[in-house]
Amino acid sequence: MIKIITNTNYKDFSTYLASETAEKALRYDLTVPFARYVVQHQSEIEFPFKRYQIQPVWRADRPQKGRFREFYQCDADVVGSKSLWQEVELVQLYDSVFADLGLDGVTIKINNRKVLSGIAEVIGASDKLIDFTVALDKLDKIGEDGVKKEMLEKGISETALEKVQPLFNFTGSIEEKLEKLSLLLSTSEEGKKGIEELQFICDNIAKLGLKKAILDLDVTLARGLNYYTGAIFEVAAPPTVAMGSIGGGGRYDDLTGIFGLKDMSGVGISFGLDRIYLVIEELGLFPQTVTTATKVMFLNFGESQAFDAMKVITVLRDNNIKAEMYPDHAKIDKQFKHAERRGIPFVVKGIDNGIFSLKDIQTGEQFQMDLDELLKKLS
Repeated sequence: MIKIITNTNYKDFSTYLASETAEKALRYDLTVPFARYVVQHQSEIEFPFKRYQIQPVWRADRPQKGRFREFYQCDADVVGSKSLWQEVELVQLYDSVFADLGLDGVTIKINNRKVLSGIAEVIGASDKLIDFTVALDKLDKIGEDGVKKEMLEKGISETALEKVQPLFNFTGSIEEKLEKLSLLLSTSEEGKKGIEELQFICDNIAKLGLKKAILDLDVTLARGLNYYTGAIFEVAAPPTVAMGSIGGGGRYDDLTGIFGLKDMSGVGISFGLDRIYLVIEELGLFPQTVTTATKVMFLNFGESQAFDAMKVITVLRDNNIKAEMYPDHAKIDKQFKHAERRGIPFVVKGIDNGIFSLKDIQTGEQFQMDLDELLKKLS
């Protein structure tokens, strides 16, 4: 149904349009739809239930480097278990993926919602938890003075800021940071529970070891506090690349509750595929096998040889060798120039009684070989 609005200005119309479309947005993330899926299929699912998913999501952002209105996320979640071993495995998953991608210096930051709640409690700002954590999360962007200014503007007292002062210079190893937190949160049962959870995860990761990534405790980290209830994760790209977070996640104890299924704990992480792509591209880490589309091109001499060429191309593809035939029976020079412009390293000039005439485009060398030798040469 289309409504006609008359005698109104642009600002009024924009306000009306926003209210009409606010509940009809494109998919913001993959976690909430996953929670709905779990509720809809709870009788068919064996819990704990693990899944990964790759889908596009959307944000109402101003496009710039590393920030898109449409981008891809890859999520990995476990629902139906409160075991902290799930968090340990997800840290290992992050580490394994970034190790396979050759990304050195990736930092997996970890915090806990209960720790943040405990801090707010001991400084007397429990009623302003969100305001407190949102401001604290900006420490690396606006600095200590900027964070304090924002907290004061949100109604957090000077006395509370004095109590939270240690957080503005929170350095040291994970163990040292946990000791400092234990002193700060000694009167908060919620905070002490968060420290215990962090201790379990960090201790076991230290014992198991990581391949490439670095695990670090960041008490300023506060992602998605509207549904995270325990561990919070954020992944920072190598320091040599100016990029925002390339991953994040955490534990959500009752996200399925919004769809009617109570007390179903879950935990998950997300990879920001587009940002990871930009990081790999900037560091020059894409392997040659990705950038080389085709390894060998067969010249097209007409129908008499095209079928024989396609039979061999099928064998090459079955052996994971990227091969193709020039589609048209064109002049030989045109076909060679096509291979050169596309960076195809080898060209099969002809086939005679099972013997292939192969030319190396870069060196100009030519070879006569049978199929076995061809497979070995191109592998």
